[in-house]
Amino acid sequence: MAAERTGGETTGAAAGESAAGAGTAGGPAVPEGTAPEPAIPELVIISGMSGAGRSTAAKCLEDLGWFVVDNLPPALIPTMVELGARSQGNVARIAVVVDVRGRRFFDNLRESLADLDAKQVTRRIVFLESSDEALVRRFESVRRPHPLQGDGRIVDGIEAERDLLRELRGDADLVIDTSSLNVHELRAKMDAQFAGDEEPELRATVMSFGYKYGLPVDADLVVDCRFLPNPHWVPELRPFTGLNEEVSGYVFNQPGAKEFLDRYTELLELIATGYRREGKRYVTVAVGCTGGKHRSVAMSEKLGARLAAEGMETVVVHRDMGRE
Repeated sequence: MAAERTGGETTGAAAGESAAGAGTAGGPAVPEGTAPEPAIPELVIISGMSGAGRSTAAKCLEDLGWFVVDNLPPALIPTMVELGARSQGNVARIAVVVDVRGRRFFDNLRESLADLDAKQVTRRIVFLESSDEALVRRFESVRRPHPLQGDGRIVDGIEAERDLLRELRGDADLVIDTSSLNVHELRAKMDAQFAGDEEPELRATVMSFGYKYGLPVDADLVVDCRFLPNPHWVPELRPFTGLNEEVSGYVFNQPGAKEFLDRYTELLELIATGYRREGKRYVTVAVGCTGGKHRSVAMSEKLGARLAAEGMETVVVHRDMGRE
């Protein structure tokens, strides 16, 4: 029977046919009230020789936005993936570090991998290895025993670990030999594999502070605003902070203030490029004045806004404001 339309609405039997067939063009229709299937997170398993750089590789993925779990018993990996699937997309990529520290559980890895394959989980195994000579040097430099060394020598532990991991290495999707790599070079290799075409993101914290309360211990860069006249000595401005428009206007009407902001922003852009190249993901810029109330606050606000406008994820913190 032909469909009858009244004011754009379909009536008659054709309407029922249309409703019944809805969604056939793009696949089976999802019954009304039925929740969609949860998205299964992408999974990377990081393993390899102790001392070969597993922690560095894991930290690199964490900086790229992966949810990282260190030393998770292999039997719990499918459970971790299931929990990620229930997160409604908040945990879309999971990295798990698996190593011989949990030797009692390591035998469960093969069973867990089979379980993941049965559930069609997209997984990759990254295996980090290094020469015996390089591993011995690294363990001796930190004066720590190999986890499988027991009462023997470091080389005995290395040999035992190689035997234990031999099959896993053969199954690895990516093998990285770190014998001659430094930390930055290893991070670059991980970025090349997992960062895609996106440039590594740099996150900046711009922190105002007062010199009379001491330098921030976590500052990467420190800049001094005490070359500018202090609003503290202007009676009508003294009660306010650098967040106040009158105080900020006073600071940036001083000779050299705007020029300083322009040039220091340019310098930070240059430094940020180098930080990204070296694999650094976080930078704290400390901006100081005498009390951390007026000049440094106003300058930090403007500097943070400039960096954010350049596409850098930026947080502005005023450490000492309100302490006086």
